[in-house]
Amino acid sequence: MENIIRKIRMYYPVSDEALEALVCLFERFVFPSKTIIIHAGKLDRKVYFIEKGITRSYVLHNGKQITTWFSKEGDTACGSWDLYRHKAGFEYVETLEETITYSISIGQLNELYRSYIDLANWMRVLQQENFLRLQDIHIRRLNWSAQKRYEHLTKECPELFQRVNLGYIASFLGITQQSLSRIRANGHFLT
Repeated sequence: MENIIRKIRMYYPVSDEALEALVCLFERFVFPSKTIIIHAGKLDRKVYFIEKGITRSYVLHNGKQITTWFSKEGDTACGSWDLYRHKAGFEYVETLEETITYSISIGQLNELYRSYIDLANWMRVLQQENFLRLQDIHIRRLNWSAQKRYEHLTKECPELFQRVNLGYIASFLGITQQSLSRIRANGHFLT
């Protein structure tokens, strides 16, 4: 659980005692590539901590999959409506390679927050950072050219281009796969 613990402590100095309480409740899952672990419209009361692998979150819009997020080693994956509203969410989460996760129920996680303020603070900081990332993505889509969004992603997350289908990356950037191919063909590619 090295990746998970490292990432938790990257966001907040969670105590050994709190981490032990969290880890004791984990249930391990190994999902093959292309497995949908969270389904839109279906209540899922689990949070998945990714030890190894990568997932993508997406929504369906007019029958088309629109990628909204990628989660990799150390990240968490869950439905935000499931987590905060106790309602079935609108996103799917799919593994893009074999993915090892440790899950915990949202109810158990909420209990841990009541018992360990450092875990509650870790989640607060994590969600704050995720909110700011989403806000940045939204602003970039409104104000930046496709080429500039691509260049930023290659600097921010270069490993995505080695691990993720370019169609998913294009969707995440809000452009067509053909546009992404043109940008890369014009010498704006990862070396």
